[in-house]
Formats: sequence, structure tokens, C-alpha cells
Amino acid sequence: MRLFTDGGARGNPGPAAAAFVLELEDGTVLDARGDAIGIQTNNVAEYIALLNGLRRATELGVTEIEVVSDSELMVKQMRGEYKIKNAALRELSIEAARLARAVGSVRYTAVRREHNVLADRLVNDALDAAP
Repeated sequence: MRLFTDGGARGNPGPAAAAFVLELEDGTVLDARGDAIGIQTNNVAEYIALLNGLRRATELGVTEIEVVSDSELMVKQMRGEYKIKNAALRELSIEAARLARAVGSVRYTAVRREHNVLADRLVNDALDAAP
């Protein structure tokens, strides 16, 4: 199973949204959501998208997942390749690691935005719909 995540902010910080798409290997979408999350930074929005997607994966009983994100920073931080200096991101990453352990096997893959189309669209739809 794949978990596509995306977060974005219009301004940094600014109005932000987080989205995830849970997809089977054959491309069937199990769940896809985008939510406005108030005023946040882009990086916080990326982590909130990851948390929301991992929570949903645990609810569905997923035990193995590939997280796909266009946030190279988040992917490298979650892989342990980059230190997390920002306190807010560190707290979010600790929660994400806890959820990942609950899932079982989690791999993180960084992709270009054009390979994360649905999650990106859900972020922008949520931002457009926010008051």
C-alpha cells in the first residue's frame, strides 16, 4: 500500500492545508482527504499530512506502507538522514515515528510534485474552500 502526503501553506506561515491519499498497489484509492489546518508553515503542514495518513492507515489495519511525499525535507528527516532542529517539527516527527511503529513496516520515498498529483490537488482544494 502507498500513502501519498502533501502539505502546503499560502505564505510561510500562512493559511495551510494537509492531504493524504491511501492507495493500493493497483492504484485503487481507499481514502483521500484534504483539510485546512489554520495558519501554519509549509513544513508543519507536510508533517500533519503524514500524521493524518498514518492514523488512517492504522485505523484500516495496514501493516506495511510506502509513504510517498514531495517534501524531501520530511522524507530525509523521517529516514534519519537530516537532523530535526525545529522544535515543532521534532515533536511532529516523534508522533509520526510512533504511528509508523504502530503500522509496522514503513518506507519513505521522495518524489517530484508531478508524481503526487492527487494529494497536491486536495491541498489546494482545501485551501480554496477555507474561509
